[in-house]
Amino acid sequence: MIFGQRYSYGVGSELSEIHNYYERLVIDCAKKAIDDTENEPGFFSDIVCVALNHLPPRYVRHDVDASFYLSPQESREIEERVNSAVKKAIDYVRSSMARRSRDSETPE
Repeated sequence: MIFGQRYSYGVGSELSEIHNYYERLVIDCAKKAIDDTENEPGFFSDIVCVALNHLPPRYVRHDVDASFYLSPQESREIEERVNSAVKKAIDYVRSSMARRSRDSETPE
C-alpha cells in the first residue's frame, strides 16, 4: 500500500487492506534520514524501493494488529533491520547518482 494507495481487486474488499508492514516503517525512517536539501528527482522513491527490496516481506491487514503481536525483541529487530536497510539504500543511491554524474561529465 505504498503512499496510502489502495487497490480494488474485485474479489473482496478485505484484499485491499493487505500491505507490506515494512512500507510505512521504511518511508518514515527514510523521511527522517534524508536531508531536506536532497531533492534530486526520484531520490526518495529510489531509497524506499532499494530498502524494501532488502527486507523480507511481512504482509498484514492492519499495522496496529501486527505491532500488537510483536514481542519487544521482535520490534527492536525490525527497527534495526529497517534502519540498516535505509542507511545502506541511501549510500547505494547516492553512490549510484555520483557515478552517473561522473559518467555524464566524462568526455567521449
